[in-house]
Amino acid sequence: MHVFKGVENSANKMSLVSARIGFRYSKSRGNNSFIALINFFSVLGLGLGVAALIVVLSVMNGLEDQLKQRILGVVPHIVIPHASLPQPISHPITDSLSAAQRETIVASMPFIERQALIQSSQGLSGVSVQGIDPKIMKMASTLNDHFVFNDLSGLQARQYHVVIGYALARKLNVQVGDTLRIILPSSSRFTPFGRVPAQRNVIVSGVFSLQSVEDSQTLFMHIEDLHRLARIKYQSDVLHSSDSTRWFINDPFSYGQISTALDQLGISHTSWREKQGPLFDAVKMEKNMMALMLLLVIAVAAFNIISALVMVVIEKTSDIAILRTQGLTAWQVMQIFMFNGLFNGIKGTGIGMLLGLALVFSLNPILIMLNVPIALSGDGTPVPILLRLEHVALIVGISLSLCVLATIPPALTALRLLPAQSLKYE
Repeated sequence: MHVFKGVENSANKMSLVSARIGFRYSKSRGNNSFIALINFFSVLGLGLGVAALIVVLSVMNGLEDQLKQRILGVVPHIVIPHASLPQPISHPITDSLSAAQRETIVASMPFIERQALIQSSQGLSGVSVQGIDPKIMKMASTLNDHFVFNDLSGLQARQYHVVIGYALARKLNVQVGDTLRIILPSSSRFTPFGRVPAQRNVIVSGVFSLQSVEDSQTLFMHIEDLHRLARIKYQSDVLHSSDSTRWFINDPFSYGQISTALDQLGISHTSWREKQGPLFDAVKMEKNMMALMLLLVIAVAAFNIISALVMVVIEKTSDIAILRTQGLTAWQVMQIFMFNGLFNGIKGTGIGMLLGLALVFSLNPILIMLNVPIALSGDGTPVPILLRLEHVALIVGISLSLCVLATIPPALTALRLLPAQSLKYE
């Protein structure tokens, strides 16, 4: 037992010796300035690649988060048409879900949506009209946080007020207090003059800006008013509402478990993925492709270490031979150059991480100072940035792993050197 411990301690000491020698080689510039230059640029390239990847991922994460807040915070997460439910409805639909699934549902409200034409004195546009409960909408969504003029409190039952997007308001050249005409082609009736669609004048009580397609395609009004306009009997509670039920989920990306549960119950429904899914898929694909390209840059920079280490091996041929004659094993010689490359990798990755974090926290001030147009969006909002520490840790781990892999070929080259042949001409 003591013998094994002694062997283990001896091995640890020799590994420590290899680490010290490798560290000295990484610091030493020697007589060959060309080797030092290659080593410098490999470390610099690695650092720039790591910094660029941290900045790009932070910006893409920020963009994804902004889209999630601005779009998924407003659009229906899950809508259940009551026509697909067993009649009569005797209990809330949520009673059929598990406790964990019910906890993901923030709120539930009666909901109706119709395609309509909206007309002003300046133009005509097709929109999606959503009938909502302003109190529930204000509590469960982020719509009220993105108003340019007024807010949801202006939607009162039987007053026929509406809130519209900023892009739609500009297109129709209307502002708060102006009158619009809503026409519902799907809700028409026969008159002595033929089939006439449901229509009514409404007043603009608020303007919101989500900086998305919703600004030009969506109009909100009180659910009771839309029921009356569509000639549908309205009942105020969710359970007996005549059209559909809208569920708000705490994390829209976790809609899958709710959707699966409803499918198992045989309940027809729609989710935000059907309309907005392609947009988020495109953003995710773009983020992944940019991350992949920058990872290739890091890989190229990491494998530049091979060139520097091969030259170090050639330069230190006599040193290697002396160390082998002093008792260092082939594995310990390999460790010297693996530690050498690892130390360079740590330097490059550390520089890149610090530079990347500094750029993330100062990117918007730098862009504003340089007067770069991309710095600000249309409403003056800075570039969205969301730094995730797990992504930083992953980047650092991948970078160091690539550096370790890059050390293997030069280390094997050092391993194949024969002490006698190396010292022959010394």
